Amino acid sequence: MGNRSHLGFPIHHIWICVFLLLSIHGHSFYLPGVAPQDFFKGDALRVKVNKLASTKTQLPYSYYSVPYCRPDKIVDSAENLGEVLRGDRIENSPYEFQMLVPQMCNAVCRVVLNEKTAKEFKEKIDDEYRVNMILDNLPLVVPMTRMEKDSPIIYQHGFFVGRKVQYAGTKEEKYFINNHLTFTVKFHKDIQTDSARIVGFEVNAFSVKHQYDGQWSRKTRLTTCDAHAKRMVTSSDPPQEVEDKKEIIFTYDVDFQESDVKWASRWDTYLLMADDQVHWFSIVNSLMIVLFLSGMVAMIMLRTLYRDISKYNQLETQEEAQEETGWKLVHGDVFRPPPNSDLLCVYVGTGVQFFGMILIAMIFAVLGFLSPSNRGGLMTALLLLWVLMGIFGGYASARLYKTFKGTEWKTITLKTAFMFPGIAFAIFFVLNALIWGEKSSGAVPFGTMFALVFLWFGISVPLVFVGSYIGFKKPAIEDPVKTNKIPRQIPEQAWYMSSAFSILIGGILPFGAVFIELFFILTSIWLQQFYYIFGFLFIVFLILIVTCAEITIVLCYFQLCSEDYLWWWRSYLTSGSSALYLFLYTIFYFFTKLNITKPVSGILYFGYMLIASYAFFVLTGTIGFYACFWFTRLIYSSVKID
Repeated sequence: MGNRSHLGFPIHHIWICVFLLLSIHGHSFYLPGVAPQDFFKGDALRVKVNKLASTKTQLPYSYYSVPYCRPDKIVDSAENLGEVLRGDRIENSPYEFQMLVPQMCNAVCRVVLNEKTAKEFKEKIDDEYRVNMILDNLPLVVPMTRMEKDSPIIYQHGFFVGRKVQYAGTKEEKYFINNHLTFTVKFHKDIQTDSARIVGFEVNAFSVKHQYDGQWSRKTRLTTCDAHAKRMVTSSDPPQEVEDKKEIIFTYDVDFQESDVKWASRWDTYLLMADDQVHWFSIVNSLMIVLFLSGMVAMIMLRTLYRDISKYNQLETQEEAQEETGWKLVHGDVFRPPPNSDLLCVYVGTGVQFFGMILIAMIFAVLGFLSPSNRGGLMTALLLLWVLMGIFGGYASARLYKTFKGTEWKTITLKTAFMFPGIAFAIFFVLNALIWGEKSSGAVPFGTMFALVFLWFGISVPLVFVGSYIGFKKPAIEDPVKTNKIPRQIPEQAWYMSSAFSILIGGILPFGAVFIELFFILTSIWLQQFYYIFGFLFIVFLILIVTCAEITIVLCYFQLCSEDYLWWWRSYLTSGSSALYLFLYTIFYFFTKLNITKPVSGILYFGYMLIASYAFFVLTGTIGFYACFWFTRLIYSSVKID
């Protein structure tokens, strides 16, 4: 973990990211914003505020969308592309203190609620919104102890805006706001230089109805908490109710604690998963099943194929060859271009683009370049890699198109450049309009939308054209056997060999390989936890590739043996059908794990999951297609055709 936290990937401008992708010099430098900062006693510490977030609504709001205490001037921090897309809005706050100078009962401001502001706070409390803050790039956490003995402390991101209480025997509900914050700043001291580095930022939030004597001014001393009288706020104090005409006084304490945790591993506590044992067990379990299946598949393939090919090559007479049944009989039709071959080329090209994006992003993540310490880094990297991989997408689609004896390469290129991004962008645009309607900070601003369109039209489309041009200039891939002029009739197939049945069966295995990891990914996206085990994810990705390839090859072999040579589309759909199971799982996850109540939030969830499932379909389908493409060429080139 050491390197992971200080080799983050923050980008304040998309071009810097492109530059970083092209020129990473290893571990000899710190990237801006993630270098350790040394503080001496009395140095100013400025807390920044981030969005208000809720797992109930999935709609982030900026901190100042509700009437919290404001500084004299609100300054927006520069956000990278990924942060904007996630709805992060990082701004300065009135919470400022000095390093190693404990403070007690500091009044920030006094707010008198009216009907509108009281309603805003109540809505946020109802929807269980949490306030996110940042100090020295560390997010604010609330330590929570679990009931079991000796279990580690788990951390909740941000503190709740408040709580709702219903008194026993009454229907009346009261809302209380958390207006007193007790911050704990953990630091690691350097003995030689006497400087300190911040390694933790924790808070306990309380609701307190503050009392004072006389008229309110900035210098008024509170009777409910007082630094001089050493009177601290406790959870037994009467809470502060949220109602029209009520006054709320916001206060905070700051305490400093020395810690043994070094700066390089300060993120480790944040990344402790609450159920890490389940995670380990599940992944090992998944690995064992897949390895067992892979072994079986490989054994069947080697034995059957070896026997078949040696038998076919021993046949001497024409009569014996004619009596033969099985895959050799369809050699004259197996490389006949499929119906809608243009569309297949487009999907294969898009899949190659996805594959390149995910593979390179995973390698960066495993090396620690995309750690959670840099918000939005993963999202930005994925977008840029998608754009840059356009060249490979164009190349793959044009190369396959030429194999099908196509001539209109520009049409194929345009379809490859616009089809998937166009559909995804259309869904994204509709979802964004819904978020705008809710006045959420998750809505992508016009400037960012323009940047995305520029990335697509200005960089991705030209790169797809370059790739296509290179691919089309290359000589066409030669088929190992000649194709007959007249198509052969396909015999009637058994029910279990029908295309619908084998396609649906084919998707189960690849989905089975990833679904446990999928649970953790969905949890990190929708329940706002950090996802950091990219090493595991990389192993699962490799398992997925192997599984997609093997299941497609096996089903393709059985299909050819039953003299059905229409394998092109079926090979793509066989492994691609795992996306259907993925989408069904996201529906199951929605109803069992999430407590989303707003219709807009539900549409948002299913909209994004639809894009994710579509992407998964394109990726797995392409892996299956290439496996089958290689396999058919291999077997038909290894037998002697009379």
